[in-house]
Amino acid sequence: MSGGELTRRALLGASAALAASPVLGRARDPQAGRFTGLREDAVLAFKGIRYGRAERFARAVPEPWQGPPRRAQSFAPIAPQRGNPDLAQSEDCLFLNVWTPDTNPRARRAVMVYFHGGAYSNGTVTDPLTRGGTLAAQGDVVVVTVNHRLNALGYAWLKPFGPQFADSGNLGQLDLILALQWVRAHIAAFGGDPARVMVFGQSGGGAKIATLMAMPAADGLFHAAATMSGQQVVASGPGNAWKRTLALLAALKLRPDDVETLQTMPVQRLVEGLAAPDPIMGGNLYMGPVLDMTNLPRHPFWPDAAPQSLGIPMILGNVREETRAFIDPRGPKLQGLAWDNLAARIAPEIKIDLDVDWVVGQYRSQYPQWTPEQVFYSATTAGRSWPGQVIEADERAKAGAKATWVYQLDRASPSDPLRGAAHTDDIPYVFGTLDAPGSMSGADAGARTTSSLLMQAFTGLAKTGQPGLAEWMPYTLPDRETLVVSDGRVETVNDPRRWERELWATAPYVQPGS
Repeated sequence: MSGGELTRRALLGASAALAASPVLGRARDPQAGRFTGLREDAVLAFKGIRYGRAERFARAVPEPWQGPPRRAQSFAPIAPQRGNPDLAQSEDCLFLNVWTPDTNPRARRAVMVYFHGGAYSNGTVTDPLTRGGTLAAQGDVVVVTVNHRLNALGYAWLKPFGPQFADSGNLGQLDLILALQWVRAHIAAFGGDPARVMVFGQSGGGAKIATLMAMPAADGLFHAAATMSGQQVVASGPGNAWKRTLALLAALKLRPDDVETLQTMPVQRLVEGLAAPDPIMGGNLYMGPVLDMTNLPRHPFWPDAAPQSLGIPMILGNVREETRAFIDPRGPKLQGLAWDNLAARIAPEIKIDLDVDWVVGQYRSQYPQWTPEQVFYSATTAGRSWPGQVIEADERAKAGAKATWVYQLDRASPSDPLRGAAHTDDIPYVFGTLDAPGSMSGADAGARTTSSLLMQAFTGLAKTGQPGLAEWMPYTLPDRETLVVSDGRVETVNDPRRWERELWATAPYVQPGS
């Protein structure tokens, strides 16, 4: 794929000629600005573009656009984390990737910027499931994927150590804002339209987007949004965030005031400290956005939807049985599951504080034909994260926000019947990466049709501010219109899980990590 570097004279005509001259596109590496990418099938790919630099626990600064020519033909290291041990990791991780049909600045294609999941602690956009070539080609859009600082490096709350750490609880979010500023300034060189930027993200990526919608520095940087099984009703309060910082220091065997060692220790040692138990929610240590009253001056969706978000059209999606991805139906938590131990098995998995014996009784009365396993997965999904999406959609409807569209993916994995429709299963449909490693979608006719429908919806929102599916009605109250996506079919259904929604709304929702 790699050819010689383009000369300056050749550069003058390369961008405009690339789409019209496939011979030239194959013969020479594509160029955008000072970056030399490569051709990947029907699109041009630019990988590992630096958008910023940062010292540990400090706000990142932008990377100058001008400079010597740079190859952008391979992925850069990902953020340090406990996950993805086989991938190169580095604190120097502020890089993004671009896929585009061509680099003609006059093309002005809609831009789709993806933020990865991993609950602020793990994850990467170099995963084969989230590579943007197919989406860029089939959707005729420019796709950008962004890596940024995670866990303690992106979200540890250190402000109690002094004003020099004032941004510390939201550095990962500020990295994303810096990447969006890069997109606004430079995406035209890749054939994109800086006036049509849509952000989308799955799980933690969706939560990052919800948080950005309440951050003043992000205002105006994107014009549409889509979140996939990711919501952030409230951020972490500074009190709980400080308890987590103290738990990290204790796990690292540091004094509560020893921020100097935290700043200078090898990053791998710091990452090992993240295995500490979370003092608020249990499980491994959580670090996410902090209500610092400057970068994040209010909660994203409490007590209402942030006013700056109301003009942004938005897709909110979820998968029917999210927790089948977290809790293996073949694993120990499901071994020996029966009615007499079902409540005890459910209790550790939910975030809403209800009497679990009562919950099980309600499900058995409503769905007498269900098995204990069906109740387990429905209850753990509906009592864990899904209510956050309902709250976000309801608050947008109450506030008169620009249209919101809600979907529910019901299509079960054909490659693993026990998995059903689980967390992350919508990713390959939206990206068109049906046969990528890790995909659970299969590549049969149903998978291809489902992918085509969701890709059309997402790219339609990016291009026009509307999903582009006639069947998909905007979400309103009290109807709660929801696009139910099954095996190659879509249908708008009013409030499809009304009974479960009302049951779990009898107690306050607790944001995971708050």
